[in-house]
Parts: sequence; structure tokens; C-alpha cells
Amino acid sequence: MSKPGRETNAGSAKTISAEAGGSSVDRCSHRFFAGLDVSTQSCKLVVIDFDDARVVYVDRVIYDDDLPHYSTKDGVITGAPKGVSESDPNMWVEAVEVILSRLAESPIPQEQIRALAVSGQQHGLVAIDADGQLARPTSKLWNDFSTAEECEILTESLGGLSSMIKEVGNSQRSGYTAGKIFHMKRHEPDVYARTHTLFICKDFINWVLTGGQAGGVRVTEPGDASGTALWNPTTEMWSDRLIRTIDPGLENRLPDVVPSDQSIGRVSKRIADRFGLSQECVVAPGSGDNMCAAIGTGNICEGIVTLSLGTSGTACTYQNKPFTDPTGEIAAFRDATGGYLPLLCVSNLANGYNEALRLHGLTHKSFNQLVETIPPGNGGRILVPWYAGERTPDIPNASPVYFGFELESLEPGTLCRALLEGHVLNLHAGFEGMPIASNEITEIRLTGGLSQSSVWCQTLADVFEAEVVPVAGEGAALGAALHAAWVWLGEADLVVPVEDLVEPFMKFDNSLRKVPRDEYREAVRTQKRLFGAIVGRLRGLTAPDPFELRTEMLALLEGEEVR
Repeated sequence: MSKPGRETNAGSAKTISAEAGGSSVDRCSHRFFAGLDVSTQSCKLVVIDFDDARVVYVDRVIYDDDLPHYSTKDGVITGAPKGVSESDPNMWVEAVEVILSRLAESPIPQEQIRALAVSGQQHGLVAIDADGQLARPTSKLWNDFSTAEECEILTESLGGLSSMIKEVGNSQRSGYTAGKIFHMKRHEPDVYARTHTLFICKDFINWVLTGGQAGGVRVTEPGDASGTALWNPTTEMWSDRLIRTIDPGLENRLPDVVPSDQSIGRVSKRIADRFGLSQECVVAPGSGDNMCAAIGTGNICEGIVTLSLGTSGTACTYQNKPFTDPTGEIAAFRDATGGYLPLLCVSNLANGYNEALRLHGLTHKSFNQLVETIPPGNGGRILVPWYAGERTPDIPNASPVYFGFELESLEPGTLCRALLEGHVLNLHAGFEGMPIASNEITEIRLTGGLSQSSVWCQTLADVFEAEVVPVAGEGAALGAALHAAWVWLGEADLVVPVEDLVEPFMKFDNSLRKVPRDEYREAVRTQKRLFGAIVGRLRGLTAPDPFELRTEMLALLEGEEVR
């Protein structure tokens, strides 16, 4: 009987080498690499056989189900005040231990894993004291909105938005780490005073793997450092000015930034002995989940876009040169290979969808069937799906808005299509600030649970006006494993261009590959303008009249000439 929480096609941990009909593994000659993805809701493990160019093992621990003693919902501690989102870092450590224990019991020769890397949820804050204990029992997560005031104070202290962006390449947002640190300094001064090191999730796990209290490595790397909003991804420097604004002593609490292509150490003897790993197993620096997902979806050259469709939604695209958004809406991040990764994040995506399924007793299949009863455009009915505030645009107190709904249109099919289109339109509205136009996109690659839905894939193709295809497998965890291989090979003087390393591992679900539909192109373009007008008016900006645009859209949907 399979244990709960192990993820495979059938729902249990999978040793793919055996099940895929591969030959037996030569334990002495093959090179294996592992990737851990410590995300908000789960911990995933992917092991690859580099020599056979395939994934040989996949596993997952779901915090809510497999570690119920932490009392989480979607990986977040329940019962917190509105706007507060936190988790116990011990939960992530326990999940890693569980998943490595399962690996040790599997046929995979874990002693032949040459290197591993960690992908982690970005921006969260873990505070460690001088004894290596948690100085604060919980970690504020990326979707914690309780630090909005601190972000405003910091921005004003540096002279406003443009000055902040010039200083660190990004605006100050409650999702980022700087505001969390300042919040601790202001509201929990005793905790801050006894804090020795401030980690992001992935760097905390790296510290544990390399020894923790007994000499763990205290470093970060450019990808995750970008998301602190304390480190400038263009100048590659911590902002002394911003650090002094928070606390002159903060600099000593921050980890060093190491290059993405250099290992940070080896797994500790305790970890190696406990889980059957070699004491020569290298720990690569890894990166944030978005950076690793970019590698795991082949987004390592210009023209490719990755859309991650989870609780939140993200869009990123590789760039050779730095990009800084003067509005601060698009994050200026580094990637995990030495390039740049401008990134958009919206707070609302699968959250609205999942809750709709729960409230109405729907399955994924029945949701798709309901959506397909209503033509694209939804008769000019628009949902602005700001259920949990919103990050892009940056409105922490935002709430959802329904536009164009008549009494007779409040039926399931119309509501489901509005939900689907609203989430996709919201993601695209933010994407318009990215340094890539629709006609420059060679392909959009999808990862995350919603990428397995035909109606989601088709709607994304229509709205983004580009070909989309889901990437099979675990994007971020696979990316971490590939990152580990890239670092290890480079340090072994076996340099392989990252494009050549990644390409053999790219597997696409071509049954869900979608292209924009010409018959809906003009209506969808008008729908995007209508969504933008509604959002603009809600934000108090100069924007077209939404009612006139809706009239224009209805004419297009009905095949009438637009005047």
C-alpha cells in the first residue's frame, strides 16, 4: 500500500527507471543529481540520471496531509489575523527529512547522488539565534500582507518610489523580505535583538543540510537575494542606505551572496549517514522557486515565457541584460544561471478556482464542462478576481469586483467562465509590463496544477496571443536537480552549456498544446481593454469608459459591425 502524499501518476512515490522499462542502473558509473522544492504547500523531490537523461524518482510530502501536527491549511498556520501568513520552519525541515528517508528506502542508489540543490518559496523570513535555534517560532511567508506600513515607511525614507527603485531595482512590497525584517525590528525588538542570522526559506534549508547548528553554511545567491528588496540585481550589492534605514546592525545578520555556479559545501556527516548519502555529495546554491522553475521549463534563452499556475500566478522570461521597471510592478530578479529574470506575480490564481470547486461541489472535469457551455468573452461579463488582496497591481486591501452581470446571468456556467477569464486577464494585465511583446514570444511553457486543464490552456493561448504547452513533471524540483548537475559538472571541469544540459529533460504534454483562435481574437482584445479600463477606474487612474467598451465587445461577440 502506498503511503499518503507520495506524488506520482498513480499517487505514490515513483522510481521511474524501473517503471519506464529502463535497463538496470549501473550503480558505479551513472551520475545522479537531486532537486528539492520546498514550496508553500509541499516538499518535492526529483532525482535525475544525468547519463540516461531522465528523471528516475519523484516524491512529495504535502504538509497539510502528511504533517497534520503543524495545523496548516495550504501549508499556512490557521487562525492567524487577516493579512498574516506564516509557517513553522521546523515543518519544512521535517518534510525534507521524511522525503530523504523515503529515498533511502527506495532502489535509487542515493550514495551515487553527486550533488543536490534546493528550490524554495521566495521572500519568507527565518530568524536564527546565535545558538542555531529559531529566534522566532514562525516564518512570515511571501503572501503575508501585514508589513504594508513598513514598506511605505521605507519608501518614504529613501525619497519615494523612484528613489527606492534606483537603490535596489525594485519597489518595496509586503511580499518581499525587507519589510518583514523592518516589521520585526519595529514590533518584535526582543526577537530581532537575539537574531543572529536572517534566512530565506531555501537558504535556511541549505544551512540545515550543510550542518545547521554544527557549522552550517550561511549564504544566499543572486536569485533569492534579488527578492529581498535589499540587494540590487544590477549592481550586485546590498543597499547600505536601506540597511541603515532599517538598522545599522542588519548587515551582520545577512548572509553572504555567492555566485550561482559555485557549490556552497557538502552535506553534513550527520545528514549523509542518516539518509545514505555520500559525504562527498555537493550542495549547489539552488535558488528561488521561480528561478528553478525557469530552468525546469527550459526558460534559459530569450523568447521563452514560463507561467506558473499555482495558488498565485507568476510569469517570467529570461533576459541577457538587466531590466528595471520604473513602476516597480515587474520584479527585477536574477535567474539561477547568471542571467536576468524579470518576473510578474499576482496573488490570485488557483485560490479562487479551488474555492469555487469546493463551494459548488465541482470536479475539474465538471468545471471544464460548465465553462464550455458559455462562449469566450462571457457576454461582456468581467470578474476582477482580487480575493486575497493583490500584488500586481500592488493593492494589499483589494477585493473582487463583478462587472456586467445581470440577474439572469448568475448561473454556474457564466460564473465559472468569469472566474477562469478573470484570473487569466488579471495575470495578463500585469504581464503587459514585461520586457517582451506577444509577437516576440516563441512559446509559453506552463507549470503548476492548472496547466493540466484544457480550458485553462486554451484561455491562456487566446489572451496571451501565443502558443502554450504544459511542461510534464515537477518544474521547480526538476530545475533544482538540473542546477545541481550544472554546478557539479562545472566544478569537475566538465562544463556543459546549460541549454544542452536542460534540453534532453524537457518533456511536453502536447495533447494540451494550444494556439490562439482567430475567430475570437478581436473580441478577446476588446475584453483585455475592458478589463484594463475597469481596473484603471478602480485605481483612480485615467481610463476609457468601461460601459462603452462593453457595448463594443457585445457587438463583436454578436457579429455586428462595431461603430
